[in-house]
Amino acid sequence: MPRRARLEIPGIPLHITPRGVNRCAIFLDDDDRRHYLHLLREAAATSQVAVHAYVLMGNHIHLLASAQTAGAISRAMRMCGQCYVQAFNRRHGRTGTLWESRFKSCLVDSDRYLLAVHRYIELNPVRAAMATRAEAYRWSSVHAHLGRGRDGWLTPHPVFLAMGATSAERAIAYRHFLDEGTNEVDLRAIRAYLRQERALGDERFRAMVEKALNRPVELRSGGRPSRLTQAMDETNA
Repeated sequence: MPRRARLEIPGIPLHITPRGVNRCAIFLDDDDRRHYLHLLREAAATSQVAVHAYVLMGNHIHLLASAQTAGAISRAMRMCGQCYVQAFNRRHGRTGTLWESRFKSCLVDSDRYLLAVHRYIELNPVRAAMATRAEAYRWSSVHAHLGRGRDGWLTPHPVFLAMGATSAERAIAYRHFLDEGTNEVDLRAIRAYLRQERALGDERFRAMVEKALNRPVELRSGGRPSRLTQAMDETNA
């Protein structure tokens, strides 16, 4: 039975998470991490994909990206992933797969959830107790967004750019936004919608995606109304 097509709509960001098979490490040292970012830059440029945020963890990756052509993100991730596995296996003397099936992805409503996912990604090392602050972790886009470093290949999303008129203003605003942390409703929503590969947003956003793709985008809940979906809609009311 063929896999169901991924939820992708041109211009709408995707939260993407490739994971190591059986939770195995996908980066063994900083050279691995540098090489993955190099391949990601190349694949994104070739496929005309805009990467807005990222973090490289031990056995998985989080990305926030968008493209103007349906399928472009999938092509970029496939290109990057295949090249990385070949290099990783050659360098570390191993064979076989590295990734856990295909990567998970979730459409993200720019109006309500884009910044929440942005923050969720860059706070991942803090939640994992790998760093006390987001900027204390090296392998993340947070340094560019806080004005502490340069990632010239990143494309700031318009919603992020709207946080301030200058890069300095945006860095200050985003610093405060990071310090607020992710509330429990957003945390559960981001994880649940990514796990089920649905459309993360308010009721109007989900209705738009469902109409555009002619597919259900709500969380599966065994036939009962989803408390999480209801909480999201109440929060967005």
